[in-house]
Amino acid sequence: MATITVRQLSDETHARLRLRAAEHGRSVEAEVRAILDAATEAPRVDFAWRDRILALGEKYGDAGTELASLIPPRDSDARRLPFVDY
Repeated sequence: MATITVRQLSDETHARLRLRAAEHGRSVEAEVRAILDAATEAPRVDFAWRDRILALGEKYGDAGTELASLIPPRDSDARRLPFVDY
């Protein structure tokens, strides 16, 4: 297991962590672990949107081809989807 040190944590943040830990019946250290675990877990992705877009592509033929080519397969890593900055 790895160990990290957080320096220069404000007193206010530490107090809020203590309160949050008490609400969950945990130590501050366990609360921080829970927060970090939740913040870094893989997102759950609903692929229903993918199926709807592919169905539109089938319905309208070539009009949906370009959009359908951008849709990742169901077994892809959703965290690697390309995002466009407009």
